[in-house]
Amino acid sequence: MKTLGIILLSAMLTDNFVLSKFMGICPFLGVSKKLDSASGMGIAVTFVMICATVVTYPIHYCILVPNGLEYFDTVVFILVIALFVQLVEIILKKMIPPLYKSLGVYLPLITTNCAVLGATVLNIDNNYSFFQSIVNSLGAGLGFMIALVIFSGVRKKLEYADIPETFKGVPATLIAASIVSVSFMGFSGLFS
Repeated sequence: MKTLGIILLSAMLTDNFVLSKFMGICPFLGVSKKLDSASGMGIAVTFVMICATVVTYPIHYCILVPNGLEYFDTVVFILVIALFVQLVEIILKKMIPPLYKSLGVYLPLITTNCAVLGATVLNIDNNYSFFQSIVNSLGAGLGFMIALVIFSGVRKKLEYADIPETFKGVPATLIAASIVSVSFMGFSGLFS
């Protein structure tokens, strides 16, 4: 049985949703240009992951499983995620308008972010308890934010790098993303 600390660190480092499982690549590439928008998106995704887990776990085990409706997991989970994304969107629009504007179209895309859905589904697939699921979602969200923040720093350095003309823009960004991903492979085997 995994301890909560191992689950948290594993979700952040060795099983990083962006850099190891390649989930959530769209916001990873789209929002990582600036540190403030990257950290804001990371916080928003972490909040939605945790809230979605808190709601979807009991729905799965208390409603869907007893009624033999497990095949509705994906639909129900997406609806719950959409609810929390709308909540985050309303809060950001009212309380932090600059962050709301900087996230732009990527904020509503959290609804279809496979990292958020992946966290809720993998919690069930890994047979985690309720608290283990919350810790795993927290680790997954923090790992997502770490990846965004690190990559925003890399992209800032790319702006000033002397890059051949053919590699400027998207090619350089994708190559840099692959190098950051490979660097996280150093954490593999840290937890078993």
